[in-house]
Amino acid sequence: MQVKLISDFLDANSILAGQNRRLLNELGVFCVNLMGAPGSGKTAILERTIDRLGKRYKIAVIGGDIYTDRDAGRIAKKGVQVIQINTRGASHLEAGMIFKAMQELELEGVDVLFIENVGNLVCPAEFDLGEDIKVMTASVAGGHDKPAKYPLMYSECRAVILNKIDLLPYTDFDMGRFISDVRKLNPNVQFFSISARSGEGIEEWAEWLGNKIKNKARQLSFLNF
Repeated sequence: MQVKLISDFLDANSILAGQNRRLLNELGVFCVNLMGAPGSGKTAILERTIDRLGKRYKIAVIGGDIYTDRDAGRIAKKGVQVIQINTRGASHLEAGMIFKAMQELELEGVDVLFIENVGNLVCPAEFDLGEDIKVMTASVAGGHDKPAKYPLMYSECRAVILNKIDLLPYTDFDMGRFISDVRKLNPNVQFFSISARSGEGIEEWAEWLGNKIKNKARQLSFLNF
């Protein structure tokens, strides 16, 4: 009976995710589901990304956290639309939450919507939110063993961002092992090594993402021609 309940719940979420995806496609919005552990640097990466892409693209952000609006406050200082979802204990965002949050945003003319998921290495990968891509953030400080311990998070994403590479000289982080474990789970994943603190590697990530945004715009333009 428990299995049936979980299956029904995921099926309902998938229906709502499809609704979100149709709305975003109608509006021409590229959507990124940014996942990762607490402390991996999701918000810092998002700040740096907005700095790089904000002059070329109109950006909106939905932030997910269990409590507080501190991350949303940081993003708001970048001059973009942002709305915070507090899950009050839930360890992930769901499609219904995203649908409600999107109603509070002015998405007309927005090029890219970032969803900063709740910091968690288990649940977020299971829930389709209607995004175009999932992106996994990891950090040197979190250790190189996380792909093997939390395989679903890495197998479901289109890109992996390894943050805090400025700490490599001060840790036992095994870069080769980390990349090997990720590739075993997800051979075609795009990999980026960055430091959100110094900005190293951000340009390559932003350029890749910018191309994804442009490609979707071209595809939708072709379909609507």
